[in-house]
Amino acid sequence: SARKELIGKIRGGGIATSPAFDDEADEAEKKDSRLLGIFGKIGRRASATKAEDYSASRLKFLRAGIRHENALAVHWGVKIFLTVMFPAAFLLARTLVLTTLSYQVSMAVTVLCALLGFYLPDIWLNRKGEERRQKILQSLPDALDLLVVCVEAGQGLDAAIKRVAEDLQESSPIISQELLLVNLETMAGLERQQALKNLGERTGVDELVSLCNILIQSDRFGTSIAQALKTQSDYLRTERRQKLEELAAKTPVKLLFPMLLFIFPAIMVVIL
Repeated sequence: SARKELIGKIRGGGIATSPAFDDEADEAEKKDSRLLGIFGKIGRRASATKAEDYSASRLKFLRAGIRHENALAVHWGVKIFLTVMFPAAFLLARTLVLTTLSYQVSMAVTVLCALLGFYLPDIWLNRKGEERRQKILQSLPDALDLLVVCVEAGQGLDAAIKRVAEDLQESSPIISQELLLVNLETMAGLERQQALKNLGERTGVDELVSLCNILIQSDRFGTSIAQALKTQSDYLRTERRQKLEELAAKTPVKLLFPMLLFIFPAIMVVIL
């Protein structure tokens, strides 16, 4: 059905391929699935088994935009593979090329390579989550403006969320996916308040969590949703402008040390 196809698109990244490239996309997906299956088998025994540990790890993947059910096992498989592969590559290079290195230095570099391989997937996951958070934060004021227009036009909140998600598929696909998930959860029978809470927890954006709380309170007490959305949109735009002004004010201080170390000595040499 159309709903299942939509859920599949959202879980797979939200971008549908064109019919002309379906075969190539299927072949690439099969290769990726085989590789992920290998890493999943490696890391399935090492992944967390406690429910609370699994929930915390699952939340990290959701905030990074990874919704695959086997993501935690694949993550641990990649960590184990890199932990073994980096030291092995260094020892091979030491045997073939870096033969003059001492034993103590080789052991230290080997341990550092193992630590790098173990923590590199976590660094990548945190960085991906932060990038996704920044993209959501940048597109949130525009989404709020569209929500205000839809609500003031007479649409309900659920219909407005669905319309905004459809309109933002090209310009802001990440927040579009999240809003579509909210709409799908409400269509599946979940209460709107719980769906909005899930949206805040999935994204990890404080501004979006605050927005969801405002919508929940407005829905509970019957206040104007359009006015709440408009106020929140103005607040977000003001906060973003203040952050840009703060960054601009820090620029002279950051330029001071490069000028003292590089520019002024060169000028003095030219003058002398």
